[in-house]
Amino acid sequence: MSQPLQGVRIVDLTMVWAGPMGTRLLGDYGAEVIKVESPRQWDLLRALGLIPRDVPRWYNRSAYFNHNNRNKYAVSLDLAHPLGRETVLQLCAVSDVLVENYRSDVMDNLGLDYETVRSVNPRIIYVSMPGHGKTGPEKDYVAYGSNVEQLAGLVSISGYEDGEPMKTGFSYGDPMAATALVGAVALALRKRRLTGEGCYVELAQRENLTMFVGEHIVGYSLTGELPRPMGNRHPHHAPHNVYRCAGEDRWVAIACETDDQFRALCAVIRRHDLAGDPRFATAAARKANERDLDPEIEAWTLQRGHHEAMHLLQRAGVPAGAVLTTPELVADPHLRATGAWVEHTHPDAGTWEMEAPPWVLPRTPGHIRLHAPGFAEHNDWVFRDLLGLDDARIAALYAAGVAADTPDESLHR
Repeated sequence: MSQPLQGVRIVDLTMVWAGPMGTRLLGDYGAEVIKVESPRQWDLLRALGLIPRDVPRWYNRSAYFNHNNRNKYAVSLDLAHPLGRETVLQLCAVSDVLVENYRSDVMDNLGLDYETVRSVNPRIIYVSMPGHGKTGPEKDYVAYGSNVEQLAGLVSISGYEDGEPMKTGFSYGDPMAATALVGAVALALRKRRLTGEGCYVELAQRENLTMFVGEHIVGYSLTGELPRPMGNRHPHHAPHNVYRCAGEDRWVAIACETDDQFRALCAVIRRHDLAGDPRFATAAARKANERDLDPEIEAWTLQRGHHEAMHLLQRAGVPAGAVLTTPELVADPHLRATGAWVEHTHPDAGTWEMEAPPWVLPRTPGHIRLHAPGFAEHNDWVFRDLLGLDDARIAALYAAGVAADTPDESLHR
């Protein structure tokens, strides 16, 4: 089946979440992604998941790893060894894109900086994803989703009104950087098609996430007012909140922006008197009196299931959504109808459902072609078929510990 990125080969030097998720998305749409792991410094996600270490090939069973690394091939190479460095440069010479998300100085220290890689392949697109960027006074700081959210300004505006700042609980920096990687690679491929030249791309997770609070930066520059956490409320619109529904821990979100939507809401809950109440007759009045308005709405939602409340309001043109738990999300009939979930089988981890490729392209759809690779699963294919190495050279890689068929488990016991 034809796919948009068919014929694009990617050398994937990334680990954990942001990089692997981004390269997985590229693989979902046809790119040939080759994940490179050292026998001693392999992707940390392989060791997560509380899998007993006496289970055969436990390092291939992590759900977290398998989720972020489908549609990839895998090869083992120790880049710190001269033979490993030389071999990965050979791989770069026959590839289109290299992606790495190490600390800012790692690739330079390995002798695999952009200029070195470019010397073997002037058309290569080289993407670096250091957490804090390649320059600046904090470029060498450790970056994880939790502290990147703080430094990007997201946590300062998250939380309940008059409460302490709250992390989102999701580490948005990683998936946001992963999604940005797809766009960056697409732009660079287009530039190469127009100019014939590759390029270097820096995609700092912290800087990328900062762009997602842009409206607050603009607002502060215009008014001088510091944005503050406001829970589920909106700075201008009301009603705009989550409301308790019938059942245990069931909620529905309602977000009215116009007078027409509010009148429609009043009609659904059979409280026409609210629309005529001077406290709620205008957007400004509703915002000023939302603490009085919310209990009136919640008196109705408490008598309804969260799905029922959503459907009744949506049919009347009122923006509303049931707050879904994870089991409800997986079972959601709308997502089932659109094919958002697909069954997938891994030879070591078994069969489960995961999300389908997210962007629907009818003529060139993304799909899952490959399960996440076992450690070094494709060594022979990469060494012999792609790089044309002879038996002596391959034996030398194994003898030097540069390549291995199984990882060194001593650090993850």
